[in-house]
Amino acid sequence: MASNSTKSFLADAGYGEQELDANSALMELDKGLRSGKLGEQCEAVVRFPRLFQKYPFPILINSAFLKLADVFRVGNNFLRLCVLKVTQQSEKHLEKILNVDEFVKRIFSVIHSNDPVARAITLRMLGSLASIIPERKNAHHSIRQSLDSHDNVEVEAAVFAAANFSAQSKDFAVGICNKISEMIQGLATPVDLKLKLIPILQHMHHDAILASSARQLLQQLVTSYPSTKMVIVSLHTFTLLAASSLVDTPKQIQLLLQYLKNDPRKAVKRLTIQDLKLLANKTPHTWSRENIQALCECALQTPYDSLKLGMLSVLSTLSGTIAIKHYFSIASGNVGSSPRSSDLVRLAQECCYHNNRGIAAHGVRVLTNITVSCQEKDLLALEQDAVFGLESLLVLCSQDDSPGAQATLKIALNCMVKLAKGRPHLSQSVVETLLTQLHSAQDAARILMCHCLAAIAMQLPVLGDGMLGDLMELYKVIGRSATDKQQELLVSLATVIFVASQKALSAEVKAVIKQQLESVSNGWTVYRIARQASRMGNHDMARELYQSLLTQVASEHFYFWLNSLKEFSHAEQCLTGLQEENYSSALSCIAESLKFYHKGIASLTAASTPLNPLSFQCEFVKLRIDLLQAFSQLICTCNSLKTSPPPAIATTIAMTLGNDLQRCGRISNQMKQSMEEFRSLASRYGDLYQASFDADSATLRNVELQQQSCLLISHAIEALILDPESASFQESGSTGAAHADSEYERRMMSVYNRVLEEHTACLCNAIISLLKVPLSFQRYFFQKLQSTSIKLALSPSPRNPAEPIAVQNNQQLALKVEGVVQHGSKPGLFRKIQSVCLNVSSTLQSKSGQDYKIPIDNMTNEMEQRVEPHNDYFSTQFLLNFAILGTHNITVESSVKDANGIVWKTGPRTTIFVKSLEDPYSQQIRLQQQQAQQPLQQQQQRNAYSRF
Repeated sequence: MASNSTKSFLADAGYGEQELDANSALMELDKGLRSGKLGEQCEAVVRFPRLFQKYPFPILINSAFLKLADVFRVGNNFLRLCVLKVTQQSEKHLEKILNVDEFVKRIFSVIHSNDPVARAITLRMLGSLASIIPERKNAHHSIRQSLDSHDNVEVEAAVFAAANFSAQSKDFAVGICNKISEMIQGLATPVDLKLKLIPILQHMHHDAILASSARQLLQQLVTSYPSTKMVIVSLHTFTLLAASSLVDTPKQIQLLLQYLKNDPRKAVKRLTIQDLKLLANKTPHTWSRENIQALCECALQTPYDSLKLGMLSVLSTLSGTIAIKHYFSIASGNVGSSPRSSDLVRLAQECCYHNNRGIAAHGVRVLTNITVSCQEKDLLALEQDAVFGLESLLVLCSQDDSPGAQATLKIALNCMVKLAKGRPHLSQSVVETLLTQLHSAQDAARILMCHCLAAIAMQLPVLGDGMLGDLMELYKVIGRSATDKQQELLVSLATVIFVASQKALSAEVKAVIKQQLESVSNGWTVYRIARQASRMGNHDMARELYQSLLTQVASEHFYFWLNSLKEFSHAEQCLTGLQEENYSSALSCIAESLKFYHKGIASLTAASTPLNPLSFQCEFVKLRIDLLQAFSQLICTCNSLKTSPPPAIATTIAMTLGNDLQRCGRISNQMKQSMEEFRSLASRYGDLYQASFDADSATLRNVELQQQSCLLISHAIEALILDPESASFQESGSTGAAHADSEYERRMMSVYNRVLEEHTACLCNAIISLLKVPLSFQRYFFQKLQSTSIKLALSPSPRNPAEPIAVQNNQQLALKVEGVVQHGSKPGLFRKIQSVCLNVSSTLQSKSGQDYKIPIDNMTNEMEQRVEPHNDYFSTQFLLNFAILGTHNITVESSVKDANGIVWKTGPRTTIFVKSLEDPYSQQIRLQQQQAQQPLQQQQQRNAYSRF
């Protein structure tokens, strides 16, 4: 393994190198598979999942799996085990195997081996392939046969395969159900094998009859085999079957509650609690009031804290769903049961002050959810209980920095945010409790408490001013050590201060923050605080922090990134000096801001790299620059009404042209241009929104607000200046204007001009009001939490991208489009892809020498198909017609549709060229016709000469 040949093989494989294409990588791995050394063969096999991840298209995956099948067929058991592990790791790629029959044939040949271990590995391999061969009868027969084997390894493998095939195939599940039942009930079957066979019954949910028979069998097992292990396995299988079939869920809840109440074994009780939690998460609407009441009674009676904790976790899950409203609505409508309806409340009140932190946290969560969800009830006492319980839990957990205490504290703080949002009149006392406890808490707890304060202040900004004094005192006395917790606390406290400030930071606040940061050597902390300042609109603070970081980065790209952020902050800071009614200073402020924005966009372009192109950031800033220029132009247009009012003959021109707006002079055309420009900007903001599939909701809301500001100004221009109805009061004077008295006409014109000036002043004030709101650079500008991209492959495809594909004009081209959805570390964090929309269009680039009459339907191709990805892979085909001879450009563009039905223009856009050639038969006929026409033309020419 350590030989030179091994090292050269690893070096030649070139994993992680972009220059190796798929074929080269596969050839290198094939070289390892053909090696005579077992170690190299195994290493080549286990490297296949990385190859699939890098090149996830069917052509390569099909070839690779066929090679692995050959290794499985002729190799030893260790190699077969490696191939099995690779197959299980690459489960999402199995559907891309094109030659399924050939692949399964090579695998299945090993089932006839005399070696039971080889047969066992083959059975596990077949079980792993169940998703692509669910109805293979030879595989079904082999599994049934192997269940009767005398070798334990083979039987366990058959059980594994039977479970996988039962989940995929209804026929197999119906056929194997009786076999499994006989084996479980048979006296000759060992108990440990019965325990492995029972979970297969959870997959018998393909129809109601099958589910009912499986349920009857499980009911018999629970009754007939009362041992702890059998009851646990049977009950859990029972629960999974009910959760999948959805029919018998209420019965299952009752059965679990019965065992929880009557069975004395703690292991069984724990299992029932876990299953109840599973059903509470999946089907909370199936829980009746009697079910919740029975669970409350068990929790009140049990002397064991661990069981009480489990039951309360189920109740806390239910309290956040529709089940709690159902519970109280029925209880309030039933007079006789009203005393018992308070059992849940009584349990929660008892547990709020329990010495076990987990029990107290769940008790507080139940009280909070009841208080928030049951708004129509007079729950004053309950509100106070919830607040007092949260306060006691906060005091208890904030002094302890253990992981358990921090988890409990998170629950309590989430409840506080929920309570402040649902019952705003309680928020003041919640905030005061947090601020009081913040001084004496541990650093880890302080960070979480700061997050909670920031969330409450964002929901209720009126509470921000009251927080600021306590927060500044804490910021002054905070420790200056370089530990991670201290650094995190500095960022969290600064964030709360920015949120609480609402408007610009005072000089005192800025001085305190800078003084603390000067002693901190960690530049990353300073950057995070500056980033938060940019998000909250405190651009003067952000600019100073970015300036201090410029000399502390080692990369050129980082320098340009920080420099661009500094320039953007400086540009936004210039807009803070805007004043109402002062339009000349507004123009100078916008011009100054644009100067810094242009510097910043140059630095931002320099900071981009091929791997990180910063496309959203560049487009967002370009739109901001264009918006500021549009604002500046509109203010100049409004001012031009005073500097160059409409000429005296404006009324005559308007009458001559039949356009009443011409009375305003040239300002009407300028206003039209401004309105169109703002609409164009709104459209571009909409395009940026649609292209930002991975952005968080706050960033998208910010882009949407910018778009709405553009639409607001364009509508204001149309309503105030350009709307014909606003000028309709002059139409009555236009008829017979020649006979009107000149003094009357002059007065009417002065009134109209005064109204027009008031309208333009309104527009300018609207612009200044919009610009006085500080721009927020949201999270997606700095940080990409979700990453989603689509990779397309077209076939046929030319070897050289610039080389066209030849196709005859009487034939149609079948274009196959395959695609793979690639994710980052957190797939589906904000939204998931529901379907992919593929748009194929073709345009004629250049015609051939001769032009023939072609039906107009054959001149263009414009098609669209919507496909749903499965295991992040999709494939579809288009039939394209190229009747016109020449070179055609085919463009394939993809967009995605999320679960809410919103379409996002994510790309990519792929282009190939097709050259349409004349088919030989048509070419031959055309040549024959030309040759036949030539003698006739010559004869006509001779006759013409003979006349002369």
